Amino acid sequence: MLSQRAIDLAQYRITKAKVDIKAAEENFNLKLYETSANRSYYAIFHAIRALLALEGIDFKKHSGVISHFRKKYINTKIFDEEYSDSIQNAFDIRNDSDYEDFFVISKKDVEAQIVNAKKFVDCLEVYVDKILSEHGNKKKT
Repeated sequence: MLSQRAIDLAQYRITKAKVDIKAAEENFNLKLYETSANRSYYAIFHAIRALLALEGIDFKKHSGVISHFRKKYINTKIFDEEYSDSIQNAFDIRNDSDYEDFFVISKKDVEAQIVNAKKFVDCLEVYVDKILSEHGNKKKT
């Protein structure tokens, strides 16, 4: 049985991911493309961490979170390979925009990243809800 802390943390992280999607959209509309890309990445990242909460684990580095997600959820075909590509692309863009001088992201690339982040978060939310339901817990997100 899942602990109440794990359930609450997973639901909190899904909610946080959804807030990041909204922030990505709002920043996109303001033509703040790098910030929008950053929030899109964090939406994906927080959705993955919702799954980790249900497992009772976490990692100190983003690379650990991503690596675990790939091993446990992509390599085992729980989620399609496209989700691995989405997280890698979002991670790379976030790193470039945060750390590379003179990095410029296109409007088109940010639009695609937001679409991918929404799809990713929606998919993981359904999966989290399924796990909670299987353990007799009600959805709060």
